[in-house]
Amino acid sequence: MQNLTTMYLGMKLRNPLVVSPSPLCTSVDNIRRMEDAGAAAVVLHSLFEEQLRQESNHLNENLLQGTDAFAESLSYFPDLSEYRLGPDNYLELIRRAKETVDIPIIGSLNGVSEGGWTEYARLMEEAGADAIELNEYFLPTSPDMSDGQVQAIYEDLVRSVKANVAIPVAVKIAPFFTALPYAAKRLADAGADALVLFNRFYQPDFDLDALEVKPDAVLSGSSTLRLRLRWVAILYGNVPVDLAITGGVHTHEDVIKAMMAGAQVAMMTSALLRNGIGHLTRVRDDLIRWMGEREYDSIEMMQGSMSQRSVPDPAAFERANYMRVITSYTPGG
Repeated sequence: MQNLTTMYLGMKLRNPLVVSPSPLCTSVDNIRRMEDAGAAAVVLHSLFEEQLRQESNHLNENLLQGTDAFAESLSYFPDLSEYRLGPDNYLELIRRAKETVDIPIIGSLNGVSEGGWTEYARLMEEAGADAIELNEYFLPTSPDMSDGQVQAIYEDLVRSVKANVAIPVAVKIAPFFTALPYAAKRLADAGADALVLFNRFYQPDFDLDALEVKPDAVLSGSSTLRLRLRWVAILYGNVPVDLAITGGVHTHEDVIKAMMAGAQVAMMTSALLRNGIGHLTRVRDDLIRWMGEREYDSIEMMQGSMSQRSVPDPAAFERANYMRVITSYTPGG
């Protein structure tokens, strides 16, 4: 029997299938179904600091501004007239989930201030969360803000949270860094235990009839995976943190590619929103079948096998491959 176990954030998981934040994670019943379907861990939906600091009418205005910064599909975001502010419900969800399932429960925090991040991270730890995922997103819009200043904001938040909790901390980042490997190393130096690549921000569209900016939430497809594979394969073995891929994981082949690039876990959201929680079972069973057919005894055997450190042509991850692909492309071929 194939050994599907993997280590992530210091925890031994029964397989690399992790459910990433989505509205599906707001129910203990759903979390139980995820465990039964084969999920090895669940990252809860994000707790936004604004939810705790703004009155509902002000919050509604804030959410509509910058809708491209949300990690979850806006089409599933709860109606604010029914949305209860404050962390109590979120913390109770952590407590009840921990009482109900045996798999790790990871809290997700999307904050904007150093004080906010540390306060709510501590509350999540006290509620029983096994780890915390910091959903970091800061969109610099001022031409006077340098990349170094943006980097410092990320690092300071990680240090602040790590100084106030004892549980592992993962950092979910975007690919928009001038020098991503350098940024990853600095986050590791700041105390990050894992990096989650990448946040997928829903970009606004233009309504040409109303002449308004509107949110346009589009679920990912397997093609979304490629950017993640590239950077995990480059970072693997070069940055002392665990690596997780989120975005574009839909099939067992996507999971295998994530592992071969060097990830410890492959996270799924869009696939479950589109196909239901039971899709986890299909992916797990197909993964076991594929490994058996190709004589892979364990997930560990494949981890990092296609990373930049392992392939005979590491330039395939760099500029030389770009030139080769462009010059060899045949229209209509």
